[in-house]
Amino acid sequence: MNNVIIGQSGGPTAAINASVAGAYVKAKELGANKVFGMIHGIEGLLQGEFIDLDKYLSDPTNVELLKRTPASVLGTCRYKLPEASVDNSVYEQIFEILDKNNIDSFFYIGGNDSMDTIMKLSDYSSSHGYDKQFIGIPKTIDNDLPITDHCPGFGSSAKYIATSVKELIRDNQASDPRNPAIVIVEIMGRNAGWLAAAASLCTSDDCSGPDAIYLPEIPFDMDDFMNYAKELSKGHKPALIVISEGIKLADGRYVCELNGNVETDTFGHKQMSAASRVLADKLTNELGLRTRTVELSTLQRSAAHTSSLTDVREAYQCGVQAVIAANEKKTGKMVIMKRMMENTADYPYICVYDTYDIHAIANFEKKVPVEWITDNKRGLTQSFEHYARPLICGEVMPIMSGGLPRHLIIPEAL
Repeated sequence: MNNVIIGQSGGPTAAINASVAGAYVKAKELGANKVFGMIHGIEGLLQGEFIDLDKYLSDPTNVELLKRTPASVLGTCRYKLPEASVDNSVYEQIFEILDKNNIDSFFYIGGNDSMDTIMKLSDYSSSHGYDKQFIGIPKTIDNDLPITDHCPGFGSSAKYIATSVKELIRDNQASDPRNPAIVIVEIMGRNAGWLAAAASLCTSDDCSGPDAIYLPEIPFDMDDFMNYAKELSKGHKPALIVISEGIKLADGRYVCELNGNVETDTFGHKQMSAASRVLADKLTNELGLRTRTVELSTLQRSAAHTSSLTDVREAYQCGVQAVIAANEKKTGKMVIMKRMMENTADYPYICVYDTYDIHAIANFEKKVPVEWITDNKRGLTQSFEHYARPLICGEVMPIMSGGLPRHLIIPEAL
């Protein structure tokens, strides 16, 4: 194995750096001379910004620290490669950099848009006779990459969401019973409701769970929502409702769009925000109910203090498997995880690794199965719990310093 390079792209997670650690350790084990890290992904690479990771990771203690550090230690980007048929100058620049630095394996850690980058680069490499390997390493709290059973990053975010919602329920239930509030918790998820669904995991013998969970997989019925909130208020008890930020009306409009214009990012995705505020205002203005809103926002993707041990271990192993695939001369692939069987009391959770053609993954979304949503469209069935519960299990203890978690920092990425 010659030199390799690793990049991170898209939204960060609490486990994304474990994949960097896994790829680095395995590449060095297989004889890579240099393991480079892109600073701010493909966009940084185009500017010649990359570093030798030996500077930070040759010390095994730092590898362990990296696994416990949230967000993208190398820095991230949201850069969309142009179509090579329209403009191949960017591709020629990238391959010139790779050739100049004797890099034959390229690893990109990210979600849907990052896999689009892997697909375009691997296709260009194959069609132009380059002997290089391009492997995608899955990462997304949204859990919406197809083919793979689940995505690294989701388990830790799900654990944080279920924990936070449980604590919010406890907080709301302790409020003045003479003046109860309906709390609306808004959780990330543009078109796929995996994260909001995770709030259901807090339901247990010591927690009643959310009064309702609304996902974007099913059109949002405003009239039903208002009527249900009215019914909840008749009990004169505090209530908590969870929504995905991307819930849509039957006519295709996002609920958040009812409050004004919505901007788009470089990939053309609408930027979600304030759906909870829209709903809270309606409840207050039309029904006279007392409301509060909570947006978990970026907290749900950066809370390494509640990381899932399962998630961190799997993120690390995905990095390892990517390097193994490249060493076997595979390219145009993404590492996937396959569950051996449904998790039940009789069959413990077991996950194995493989690779899959990137063309079946890039630019596709996996949504929560509609059959996992309850008939009243306000909750999740036991099938979702069987799927998600193993992914949040186990704890990763932070390395503490001065009473707070310590993180590995790469100054070049700041």
